[in-house]
Amino acid sequence: MTPEQLAQALHTVLTEAVAAGDLAVEVPALEAVRVERPKSRDHGDWASNIALQLAKGAGMPPRQLAEIVASRLREVAGVGAVDIAGPGFLNITLDAASAGELARGIVEAGEAYGTNESMAGHVVNLEFVSANPTGPLHIGHTRWAALGDALRRLLAASGAEVTAEHYINDAGAQMGKYAASILAKARGTEVPEGGYPGEYVDVLAKELLAERPDLLELPEDEALAVCLERGYALQLAKIQHTLEQFNVHFDVWFSEKTLHDAGAVEDAVARLREQGHVFDDGGAVWLRTTDFGDDKDRVLIRANGEPTYFAADAAYYLSKKDRGFPEKIYMLGADHHGYVGRLKAIAACAGDDPTANIEVLIGQLINIRGERMGKRRGNALFLDDLLEWIGSDPVRYSLARFPADTPLDLDGEELRKRSNDNPVFYVQYAHARTCNVARLAREDGVRREDGFDPALLTHETEATLLATLGDFPRVVAQAAQLREPHRVARYLEELAGFFHKWYDECRVRPMSADEQITDVHRSRLWLNDATRQVLANGLGLLGVSAPERM
Repeated sequence: MTPEQLAQALHTVLTEAVAAGDLAVEVPALEAVRVERPKSRDHGDWASNIALQLAKGAGMPPRQLAEIVASRLREVAGVGAVDIAGPGFLNITLDAASAGELARGIVEAGEAYGTNESMAGHVVNLEFVSANPTGPLHIGHTRWAALGDALRRLLAASGAEVTAEHYINDAGAQMGKYAASILAKARGTEVPEGGYPGEYVDVLAKELLAERPDLLELPEDEALAVCLERGYALQLAKIQHTLEQFNVHFDVWFSEKTLHDAGAVEDAVARLREQGHVFDDGGAVWLRTTDFGDDKDRVLIRANGEPTYFAADAAYYLSKKDRGFPEKIYMLGADHHGYVGRLKAIAACAGDDPTANIEVLIGQLINIRGERMGKRRGNALFLDDLLEWIGSDPVRYSLARFPADTPLDLDGEELRKRSNDNPVFYVQYAHARTCNVARLAREDGVRREDGFDPALLTHETEATLLATLGDFPRVVAQAAQLREPHRVARYLEELAGFFHKWYDECRVRPMSADEQITDVHRSRLWLNDATRQVLANGLGLLGVSAPERM
């Protein structure tokens, strides 16, 4: 019996109790009836506080209501016992056969196990990374690349229609400085003030000179135009390749420049003016964002006629709205706290609900050996460096296992270690061990298809392992709804720990050549393979591989 099936049974007995006149209360919708794993295994397999939720509406003490529900729930097939604890908590223990049947259900569901419909009907635009195409992705981008892609996978696994989008900041003064930096490197001169002095610019200059040997002979304006066009294209291709190596997928690469070229910025100002939130003052055009909680009104068009970056933000928001995304999630860096109010104000000025149509997540800084990294500094640490030094899996997993709003220090050498103290190794090793168990079992003639008796999975470690496996769909749904991929990582570490304990106590293979293969061995192989599937599914949601051998 899965947690979902148990919740359905609980909903059914509530409905029956009301129909029989035992309860006078409005039965909540099925999705509001939940069971959760108790903190202690001594309290059963699953627990529910439904009696406490309904007691006031029913006009009776919670324990009295709990007893009515428990008496009916004890008659449900697969329920072994129901105890009432404290003020009215229901502690539910499944019989061994019902609990063990979950192993077969997981194996048969395969990659689909853990997917759910908790966010069905949600159409989401998820924007993350959105780096300037003026240099490689650095350590600051890396956190959102890992978390953003994990969130994309979680939202999709929970039934949402999600589009991952990278906003290419390819307009504005920084692009001119970028082109001038490349040209200076090609000429062997100093980069301009505020330019990009990194070694990667030297590489770009050499690549550009190989493409255009005549670059240094061109007039200044033509040379800068070539550096801008080709330098942009070359660097964007490098960014895209790096993200592919990091196992990060984007559905849309949206160019800021296209907003300006298509007149979308001017159109956005006009549309917002029609909404009544634009005013003119001092020769500039302003958006009255203070009406919606921003700390000050924002300039859209400067007095010299030039649009601000905020105007592009407004145009980009309206573009997302026009493309059919009711829900827009922005994942921004630690230096963008000031953007939260203004982006929500844009949504409100556009006629949207800023509490429902836009969500802004802020990620905190990452430090490597105590040094904050920045793209314009010659000693910047780039994502390519991390992939070469540490590898994609340890970086992605390590970033995913902490809340985004937690400042994070990484020890690269620790992440490289192949030991149980390294969380990603610990989880991946658990998966590899399940694969090894299955290989050796086949060699010994233990085959799933020859038998399965879930009632034989009675060991204490098996009950714990089964309960943990059953909790996976809830963890996935909650991680998606709360935008917290770290919940999956922490769950996987707990699951790996329970599996290792089970492995030490319960043998899938015969202990000797003389030992007869029984349904105990076969049923345990089902449980082993169910664990392998959940570990693989969970790692996949984090964009981390599930190796079969280590």
